[in-house]
Order: sequence, then C-alpha cells, then structure tokens
Amino acid sequence: MKRRVISNIASNLFGRFASYRFHPALQKFINKSYVKMMALDMSEFKEAGEYATLNELFTRALEKQRVIDGGIISPTDSLVTEAGRLQKDRAMQIKGMSYSVDELLCECDASSVYEGEYVNLYLSPRDYHRYHIPCDLQIKRVIHIPGRLYPVNFFYLKRKKNLFIENERVVLECKTKEGKKLFIVLVGALNVGKMTLTFESRIETNHKKEISIYSYENLWLKKGELLGYFKMGSTVLLFFEKDYCKLLVKPMQKVKFGQKIGEVYEK
Repeated sequence: MKRRVISNIASNLFGRFASYRFHPALQKFINKSYVKMMALDMSEFKEAGEYATLNELFTRALEKQRVIDGGIISPTDSLVTEAGRLQKDRAMQIKGMSYSVDELLCECDASSVYEGEYVNLYLSPRDYHRYHIPCDLQIKRVIHIPGRLYPVNFFYLKRKKNLFIENERVVLECKTKEGKKLFIVLVGALNVGKMTLTFESRIETNHKKEISIYSYENLWLKKGELLGYFKMGSTVLLFFEKDYCKLLVKPMQKVKFGQKIGEVYEK
C-alpha cells in the first residue's frame, strides 16, 4: 500500500509540473531540453517550442498523415516486448515470467481469447504517445481498474511479478466486424497520471479507488481512428480470440502506428 501511495503521488506531482504553463520563454527551453535529452524525432510534429506545456508535447498529434496498412495494424509507435499465443489463460509479461489474463481482465470473461494471439506494446517516453484503433471494431464495454503505477520498463518487467495486474489499467472489451472478441488493455505506469479515451470523458485515472464499468450499445470505430493517449509512455496489450488472426511481429521488434502487425484468417 505504501509503495502504491508513493508511486501515485509521484505521478500526480509530475503531472502537475507537466501541465503547468510556464512563461513562454521558459516553456520553450523546457520543451527543447526534453526533446534534446530524449533524442525525440520531431519530423512528423510541430516545433517543440510551439507546445504550451510539457504535456502538450508528450501528447502531440501527428502533423503528417501516416500510411495505414492492410490487415491488423499497430495502434502505437512502440516496442514489442512479448507476442505469441496464450497458453490457456497465461500470457508472457517478459520471457520467463507469465501472468493470468483472467486476473488482468478482471470483470470480463477471458475464455474466448484462451489459446489466442496476444501482443504487448511498450511506449517509451521517446515515442508518440497516442494510441489508435487496430482494426474495425465495436466497443462493448470499458472497465477502469484502479491500481498501482509501477514503471513498465524492462527493469520492472523482469523483476516485478504480475506487474500488469497490479498496475492501474483500462480494459476495452471489443468485437471485430467478423464477430470475434478483442481486448485492448491500456496499462498505467509511473508518471502516467492520465490515460484518455476519445469517446469516454467519465474515466479519471489515478483518481478513483473503485472499479468502474461503462457499457455501449452501438459504438463502432474504424481502423486507424484516434482512441486516446497516455500522458507519458506506457503499455498497450492486445488479446485476440482464438483462430481469428496470425501475428506477424516478434519480441524486441519496433513497430509504428499504421504498420501491419497481423492478418485475419480467411473463413
């Protein structure tokens, strides 16, 4: 409990700093210093000094339209830390350390994705922080599960058992246009005080203590549409129903939003 309080408070404090509008000259210096320190590639974005806060820089929108490939696309610019097929309800957090998808999804029936494909996508502080829709889908429910805000970098992935289960997360229960189940899980992390969804303003991450569930009747989103953003780097997990698709990516592979990462099996 003490560690949870410390990590959540630290994330809140960092969030306040990142959201504060400093004098324009100082803000420009802060932004440019961050870009230089993190070696950010700003070729697809506005100049660093044009963002009014550090958070606006973190959550920057693309200024150049990306090419959207066929099949299932990566929702993020990220590193594939693990990918493969579930062993019943077990997925890999990192090589040699597994976790229960039943526990991760909490209020959802995970049985449809047993033996299905999954991929873990890690967004570093250097990456584009927005996440998009990987394929045409219907949002059935969103479950906000409060928790801790441990870092999700390789140091913690290798040492902290059940990291994704202990951390705060937002679970999207979806159905593809082919009628197959898909779960998208947004995992919070240290300094990630906020995770947003474009269609749901009621979710307040790093704030509530109780699980919240939101249901939708006819909410369809298109492949490539903006889904939301982290206010710092974190992790997106995808879980596909068994026999729905074949993943085309491997651990330690860098992927970009819009890049094909999987193909749907023909009927």
